[in-house]
Amino acid sequence: MSLFVTSADGTRIAYDSQGSGKAVILVGGAMQFRAFDATTSAMATLLAGHGFTVINFDRRGRGESAQAPSFTLANTIEDIGALIDAAGGPVALVGNSSGGSISLAAAAAGLEISDMVLFEVPLSEELGSEGAEFLAGLREKIANGTPDETIEFFMKDMPPEWLEGARNSPGWPTMTAMGPSLEPDSESLAWTQSAPRGELFSAITARTLVLVGEQTLPIMTPAAESIASTVPDAIFERIPAANHSWEPAVLADRIARFLNESA
Repeated sequence: MSLFVTSADGTRIAYDSQGSGKAVILVGGAMQFRAFDATTSAMATLLAGHGFTVINFDRRGRGESAQAPSFTLANTIEDIGALIDAAGGPVALVGNSSGGSISLAAAAAGLEISDMVLFEVPLSEELGSEGAEFLAGLREKIANGTPDETIEFFMKDMPPEWLEGARNSPGWPTMTAMGPSLEPDSESLAWTQSAPRGELFSAITARTLVLVGEQTLPIMTPAAESIASTVPDAIFERIPAANHSWEPAVLADRIARFLNESA
């Protein structure tokens, strides 16, 4: 059964909670929400079995959190804040892909976050302009393009077989309906290029584990190394994973071991 919190602008955010113990909030990346992401739901159940309260939520504009007046990074940070308040914070965040850059922004904003686990956050070069240019292009597509064009633009730099597979899958209509909710993903990635990362991340106090798969895209390892070297208390590690994805049991076990180290 879904639970709900109300964010600062009145948007209702849907989530589920499993287990008991230290609270862990899962921050999904692009195209992820509970009913569309069985892999994360399976991982949430396994992680709860390790002795944690695991909160898996639908980001605004997705799933049961569909209605929202705006979709910004600040809105999304407020949504996470409302979940932290409901959990009685401080909490751990687990950020997947662009959910990791959202998690970094939330921690830098001063939310009650004790620990973070970040998997394959696709950061571009520090102080580059790619993120801001991509964000401007995405906003233009959201405002003036079709839903299909918005998702095609968002996926344009991914391996072409990913877009082709998505376009030909039964999930394509669900993906195209999520277009506006992709703005915080892109905004958070642009934010990581907006100033030296040592400055952007300097206020983060959370213990942070930065993960990449043993087989990964070329962008991911330099990005992870950049995060690990600029977040004050962070370590970098490879885990058995490939194709920007992970096995639920592998990730749940590594998260649990990391969080238990700080217990």
